[in-house]
Amino acid sequence: MYFRRKMLTCLTASAVLLTFGFQSMARADEIPEKYRKSVDRALEFLAKSQTKGGYWGASGDQYPVAMTGLSGVALLMEGSTAREGKYSMHIRKAADFLMEHSQRVPQRDGLIFSEHSSETGRYMYGHGFATLFLACIYGDEEDPVRREKLKDILTRSVKYIGNAQSTRGGFFYTSRVEGGDNDEGSVTVTQLQALRACRNAGIPVPKDLIKKSIKYLEDSTALDGGVIYSLARNGPRPAGGGKPALTAAAIACVFYAGDYKNKIVQEWFQFCKKQNFDQGAGKGAGHDEYTHYYFAQAIYALGDDGWDKMFPNAAKDRITWTKYRENYFGHLVKVQNTDGSFPNAGGWGVGPVYTTAMFATIMQLDRGAVPFYQRAIGKND
Repeated sequence: MYFRRKMLTCLTASAVLLTFGFQSMARADEIPEKYRKSVDRALEFLAKSQTKGGYWGASGDQYPVAMTGLSGVALLMEGSTAREGKYSMHIRKAADFLMEHSQRVPQRDGLIFSEHSSETGRYMYGHGFATLFLACIYGDEEDPVRREKLKDILTRSVKYIGNAQSTRGGFFYTSRVEGGDNDEGSVTVTQLQALRACRNAGIPVPKDLIKKSIKYLEDSTALDGGVIYSLARNGPRPAGGGKPALTAAAIACVFYAGDYKNKIVQEWFQFCKKQNFDQGAGKGAGHDEYTHYYFAQAIYALGDDGWDKMFPNAAKDRITWTKYRENYFGHLVKVQNTDGSFPNAGGWGVGPVYTTAMFATIMQLDRGAVPFYQRAIGKND
């Protein structure tokens, strides 16, 4: 049935909520009414922007694997699946495109790669977003042949991520071998979420692979509480240089890994608090899509009483999902284009598909339609 996945997801999330005590927020499909038209228009824009080949592209058809993964997730958030729902055909075509681009050549077996010139030098982004999307549809696939194919693709994808990991635990735009054993935070975050999505879907993921990735983010935390760009470049725990966008992304990753009591998360939250992201700040500062794509996930996981659980003596500085949503989503509604897309935030970005997919995803978190994005979905394992 159309809502069966939502029911199962809610049961899973409810069990985990008991562990940390977060407040269960809205039931599925409870996006506040004042944002629903904006979300619908954004989804229609994405649906119309999909190419006949099933993929999405940024400006000039760039980054097709990454844009398809991001856009596919945004449509899944509506509640449609690859089998049924308003955007089922779009989702299935996107899945077909990505599945067809799972490589089987030596050294790149398991990599989801388009060979488009825009991705040849930074293919790990696309691989991560594509793996996340395919992991999100895997559990709903009922065709035995197609399900087995998805399982094989995701299993090999996880193996490729493991082989691509740097000796320090992070990831780079390309694999460890091709990237000279370098690493940087944003790619690391992308791979970590892909790994968690696969693990949640039942695909075997070595625990050490995730733990090593989280340790990378911990080691990349500067004394100012922010996550730096690259551990390979700066070394562990530098004095400063924390990046607000990467710090917001790190919070979301560790939350989805189920580690709510990690002390370093408190450092990250305090760092982000200083940026006033929870007040909707940062508009026009650049990297806004990326920053709020992850920061919104982190705040959604907190709900309206999670802050008090983490910081029982800092009630006056409380960050809540309701307050954040009011501040930032109200801004998004105001700046949305007439065609349903969102403009590049802060003058930085790669086009309306990228921006719209990211903002449409966070504006649908309340729906709870995709298991990976459920509040407190992780568990300590």
